[in-house]
Amino acid sequence: MRTYLDFEKSIAELESKVEELRSLETNGNAVSVADEIAGLQVKARKALKDTYAKLDPWQKTQVARHPDRPHTIDYIEGLFEEFTPLAGDRCFAEDHAIVGGLARFRGRPVVVLGQEKGDDTQSRIERNFGMARPEGYRKAIRLMTMAEKFSLPVVTFVDTPGAYPGVGAEERGQAEAIARSIERCMSLTVPLIAIVIGEGGSGGAIAIASANAVLMLEHAIYSVASPEAAASILWRDSNRAKDAATNMKITAEDLQELGVLDVIVEEPLGGAHRDRDAALQSIGDQLAATLEDFEGQSASDIRQQRRDKFLEMGVAQ
Repeated sequence: MRTYLDFEKSIAELESKVEELRSLETNGNAVSVADEIAGLQVKARKALKDTYAKLDPWQKTQVARHPDRPHTIDYIEGLFEEFTPLAGDRCFAEDHAIVGGLARFRGRPVVVLGQEKGDDTQSRIERNFGMARPEGYRKAIRLMTMAEKFSLPVVTFVDTPGAYPGVGAEERGQAEAIARSIERCMSLTVPLIAIVIGEGGSGGAIAIASANAVLMLEHAIYSVASPEAAASILWRDSNRAKDAATNMKITAEDLQELGVLDVIVEEPLGGAHRDRDAALQSIGDQLAATLEDFEGQSASDIRQQRRDKFLEMGVAQ
């Protein structure tokens, strides 16, 4: 069954009526309901289009967190061939919150990695809801270093509420691991393309998103902290997350205007979770075009372009 968000009640009612009429038709009801179904479908599509044309930042946050939204593993399986997962940071342990390895993208060898939240209770616990520990970021560093050694582009998928803030993670150097991962991103001599597919929260996101090009799905969010964390810091009240989201400039449109991201990737009507194949196609086409932009560039030019990009952020014109 489809999961509906709070602001999608009118859409849910129309689509449920369509399903009821379809069940009548399937059960051999003598009265034809085809015309009524068609009319309701038109109304439902219009309601969906009108609703998603005016989403506020908190509603976009809900869409970015939708339980049916495609995750990193879905994009890896749908866009890449011959994916060979690589595990462990060679220091402490394997972190299932970050997946990565070698693959081919439309015939081209690449290194791909990203945060994975999981899609059911068991996998979410195993993946720690996409919140990586230090060993996850050290694994990312290891994979990026390997990519540079073999002159392979790096593709990262960003989808995390933030790095894991637990005691064990802090004891093992969470802040240092994130800083080292950002440093490794910035020093790479191969193209690094980051794609924000859901939540891009805090240093946990930028640790693998300090890229030559940052792509972002239309209804994803990207911020210095999750709205709940920001509300707790600003007002000591996590229930004011909606207020925080509204004021933090977390949507793709705001971030493109601020120069934080490079390309907004259009989602299917109603969000990526309504048409996964279309979402995969959009991401794949844009990724291919972005990688093409770096063809023939020297290692020093690629690194300098990335450094200049971040140094220019926040500079008053």
